Amino acid sequence: MPSDAIRAALVRRLHTSSGISEEDVKDIDALPIAVRQYPAEAIVVRDGERPSECCLVVDGFCARSKTIASGRRQILSIHIPGEIPDLMSLFLHVMDHDLTTLTPSTLGFIRHETLQKLHRRRPNVAELFWRDTLIDSAMFREWIVNVGQRPAPARLAHVMIELRERLRIIGRLDGASFEMPLTQEQIGEALGITAVHANRVIRQLREDGIVELHRGRVTVLDERRFLELADFDGRYLHQSPVL
Repeated sequence: MPSDAIRAALVRRLHTSSGISEEDVKDIDALPIAVRQYPAEAIVVRDGERPSECCLVVDGFCARSKTIASGRRQILSIHIPGEIPDLMSLFLHVMDHDLTTLTPSTLGFIRHETLQKLHRRRPNVAELFWRDTLIDSAMFREWIVNVGQRPAPARLAHVMIELRERLRIIGRLDGASFEMPLTQEQIGEALGITAVHANRVIRQLREDGIVELHRGRVTVLDERRFLELADFDGRYLHQSPVL
């Protein structure tokens, strides 16, 4: 895979959220990245491990999750191309959750020492990645509110719209539809409900003529009602340098 293709979604995302300069782009383009292929539902980094590199999602979808003693899993976040879901491992040395693939994925790995040297040499780039982790934290806060306070149909609509807005930034929309390649069980794990309940919610949204989820793709049927149901305010995504 060409070097620029590996970094394309990351650079495009940083342009939108942080206004990255051309000089910063050159530094990111120069990063040595080891590319590896993973099947679906593969563990990239386990809870309790001490990783020595950060993972860039080049293609595919990944998730961060936490599994409790009973074996039940909570999906904490969904990650798309251009994101570095374990950037915190630069400074938090022991992983406190799992990072897994949701789909067959192409992942790029950057050694911690390489990123640390770049941060010391180029404070502007360090600020870009710092802002990226702060946006990640803002998304966590919104997910807590979503799972804790919204009814299940609104929960699912909110997750869908968030994913759509993030995919829009990297050019991954197809008209009124977009990828959301989660099983009903995984949707339940993201929303804090059972797979049976997730199935009922998906069916309800389709029967109400709001949105349809089929074969890992979401198609919006009624944009106005979709937005109203989700109660979505995208400021927390900070998709502009002024936010």
